[in-house]
Amino acid sequence: MHASPGGITRAVVQRVKRCKVSIEGTEVAATGPGLLVLLGVARGDAEPEALYLADKVRNLRIFPDADGRMNLSVLESGGELMVVSQFTLLADTRKGRRPSFIAAADPPEAERLYLRFVELLSGSGARVATGEFGAMMMVSLDNWGPVTLVIDSR
Repeated sequence: MHASPGGITRAVVQRVKRCKVSIEGTEVAATGPGLLVLLGVARGDAEPEALYLADKVRNLRIFPDADGRMNLSVLESGGELMVVSQFTLLADTRKGRRPSFIAAADPPEAERLYLRFVELLSGSGARVATGEFGAMMMVSLDNWGPVTLVIDSR
């Protein structure tokens, strides 16, 4: 699979008609039709996981073609992407009532991989907006379908 000995970085991908991110009541980013990607970076993950997830996200065929079938990628549909870091995607809730976040990367490590993932998506030609890493954000979206997928780095 992948060369690194890390955990499992996770992306929750939602097809949206629009989404926006606000911080302390101020809108900091917004997109029209496309994808909202919530990204949880696992401890020890690196470039191979970012490459895999970016390739998977930009090429998922989940947008309608002329016949209304999910057959186009975000790139082919001319959609935009919003990427928001969300370490809580790596919560372990198997024991007790309080989630454990031990699988999540430390903030500096997570931010590096998050930024690399955004860079890879941006390099594909699509417009990519982001939240603010580490900030308390309000994410608003109109899920289109609804279509929501969970993608793990391996």
